[in-house]
Amino acid sequence: MAIQKHIKLLVQLLIVALAFGIANGQGLKLGFYQKTCPRAEGIVWRTTANHIYRAPSLAAALLRMHFHDCFVRGCDGSVLLNSTKNNVAEKDGIPNLSIRGFQVIDAAKTAVEAACPGVVSCSDILALVARDAIHQIKGPYWPVPLGRRDGRVSIASETLTQLPAPFANITQLKANFASKGLSVKDLAVLSGGHTVGISHCSTITTRIYNFTGKGDTDPSIDPNYVPKLKSRCVPNDKTTLLSMDPGSTKSFDSDYYSVVLKRRGLFQSDAELLNDKITRAYVKLQAQSHGRTFFQDFQKSMVKMGKIGVLTGKAGEIRRHCAVIN
Repeated sequence: MAIQKHIKLLVQLLIVALAFGIANGQGLKLGFYQKTCPRAEGIVWRTTANHIYRAPSLAAALLRMHFHDCFVRGCDGSVLLNSTKNNVAEKDGIPNLSIRGFQVIDAAKTAVEAACPGVVSCSDILALVARDAIHQIKGPYWPVPLGRRDGRVSIASETLTQLPAPFANITQLKANFASKGLSVKDLAVLSGGHTVGISHCSTITTRIYNFTGKGDTDPSIDPNYVPKLKSRCVPNDKTTLLSMDPGSTKSFDSDYYSVVLKRRGLFQSDAELLNDKITRAYVKLQAQSHGRTFFQDFQKSMVKMGKIGVLTGKAGEIRRHCAVIN
């Protein structure tokens, strides 16, 4: 039964890959390590599964880590590097202080290094782990063409200029995604990743207590929802956790779009999806059709995102340890 399931998954992956036409893109290709480290993808899958089984909430964290890596200097594993005495790295930038799950990447890298020393990049491992983790919580499974190499530069200040902020408006969000080669539809689709995961009250206290500096509430929030948010988050609360998609925070589904349509999106950036005709139409489509095309769309957008600014060929390096350059 397990073998049949695995074969079915491989067939589905092949069909999706052919449909996307991404077998060779920007120097990346499916099965890149087939000859040099044929067990790599299986090792990463098993390592990820071991962690997700014990802590399913890590799936959202690992997806976020991959997103934050790709949006700063491209998908080069720079988010994994530690700061040094001469440099503050991305992981210590303000938007990344809440990132977690580095132990999963380190465990996968250790296991792969034991099988094939110096062959598989940390950036490829991160891309695979993010995909595997989401699929292991019943999310979509997308093809991950490989061949990324690891960057040697990681600068904390770049996280402030390159990552979309939770308080960004729709114009800023569209410009940010466009600068990465992603479309307005990709913005709507990838925002759906907020169907899983948590955030802190500190990200929304301004929205509910002092939106314009006059002690007011963001008018884009459903007024009937504000009392519930205030009951959870007091002013200056920096510790209380909130679900991005209440009631379905551990399940990868399309409920996020129903939440946004009800004007109950947690971030201002979620609410802003209703302020553009393309993103608004996508939100309505998924909310009203119960996510009819969401999984397929998410697969396609994740493949596109995974190609942002990749280093291939002789660029970059293959790190032996993901947190430090060779």
